[in-house]
This record gives sequence, C-alpha cells and structure tokens, in this order.
Amino acid sequence: MDTVLSHFAVSVTELKRNYAGILKEADDAPIAVLNHNRPEAYLLPAGHYERLMAHLEDLEDAQLVRERSDGPFVEVDIDAL
Repeated sequence: MDTVLSHFAVSVTELKRNYAGILKEADDAPIAVLNHNRPEAYLLPAGHYERLMAHLEDLEDAQLVRERSDGPFVEVDIDAL
C-alpha cells in the first residue's frame, strides 16, 4: 500500500465534481489526489507552495554556508575599495 503524505485525500472523480468545495474544505493544507486508491498527485494551495519554496531556498542557502565555511577566503582592505 502506498503512503499518503497528506491529512486530506480525495479521488480524481471527487475533485472533478467539487473542486472549489474541496479547496475550501482543505483550507491551506495539501490535498492528496487518489486514482484507484493510490496517490496520483498532490494539490497545494498557492500560499502553501510559496512557503514550501521559501523553506527550500533557506535550506539550500544554509547548505551553501556550511560548504563555504572552511574557505578559501580572500583578504580585502575596506579602505582600498
């Protein structure tokens, strides 16, 4: 059995019949879209997706900081700039 990574799940048929109602009921949570009782896709509200992308960017920035924390470093004289 496949794992559903959402607290809210609907069938493809339900989504077609009541798209607006399902989005309203899910509020700002992700929705698992099931096809033959297996996860086919996940539907994310725009706000949730934007927060997810911002979090991913933060994680990538943190990784870059860790990778560069040991140098090499370039000496710069602020007065020479």
